[in-house]
Amino acid sequence: MTDTRDDLIAAARDAAGRAYAPYSGFHVGAALLLKNGDVVTGANVENASYGLTLCAETAAVAKIANEGWIGELAEVAIVGGRPDGDALIGSDPVNPCGRCRQILNEAAERSKVDILVHCASGDGTAVATYKLSELLPAAFGPKDLGLID
Repeated sequence: MTDTRDDLIAAARDAAGRAYAPYSGFHVGAALLLKNGDVVTGANVENASYGLTLCAETAAVAKIANEGWIGELAEVAIVGGRPDGDALIGSDPVNPCGRCRQILNEAAERSKVDILVHCASGDGTAVATYKLSELLPAAFGPKDLGLID
């Protein structure tokens, strides 16, 4: 798991470097590992109308949905921090917000996997790994609507 986790965190860190965050100055990157081994990334995209901001996880899940891969999610890594040159600073792992937990749950239920979510600090010193079911217990999703088993 460590090699996969570290590779996913590196991909998420790289994605965070492409964030558009002129308002908060906080860059977040997400990397989604698909069942076939491909990695899809996303970065946060802020908007002057704050409510229209897209989180990195949401941007990445939108990419896999648009490619028809919504049921292929296997694992996730999230990295966030403030940019300092080419590096990110921040020593605490960045966890997905509530909205992103729900967005990830949709893809995880479609994938029929209780995915691992690796949350990493911007400076790379801290990583916390959770099952999505720990981050969003008693989640509501497609199974509750009878859309999947």
